[in-house]
Amino acid sequence: MNGGLLRMKRRNWLAVGLIALSALLVGCAQAATESAEKPAQVQPIAGSKVSRIILTKEAEGRIGLQTATVQPNSSMPIAALVYDREGDTWVYTVTGPLTYVRQHVTVARVVGDTVLLQAGPAPGTSIVTVGAAELLGSEYGVAGE
Repeated sequence: MNGGLLRMKRRNWLAVGLIALSALLVGCAQAATESAEKPAQVQPIAGSKVSRIILTKEAEGRIGLQTATVQPNSSMPIAALVYDREGDTWVYTVTGPLTYVRQHVTVARVVGDTVLLQAGPAPGTSIVTVGAAELLGSEYGVAGE
């Protein structure tokens, strides 16, 4: 009887060990999948030379992304400006949750840390003021940390 009880305890411990091991492996697989998720998805926009950038929530927090709104007089913070390879001036507009699209702007003049736009996003449009350079790097395929 003791031998049978001992074998049953061993089987139970073996079962517990196998359950714990499988839980550990599942957890590792989930962590690997989550960490393999790219911080930014770049989706080309048909008929355009710009792409839609979709960030993960973690990526948005990591770059400290901040936004502002284009004012009624078409002014905005100068910090929102980014320049492409050809020297053209752009801003990133917020088109949805964690989603950004680059839009060309023409600067009429700079007053302190504010720019007045001759052409660009309409007043009330939300634009990126911190993190725009990182979005541009994502769009051009420049790897970050």
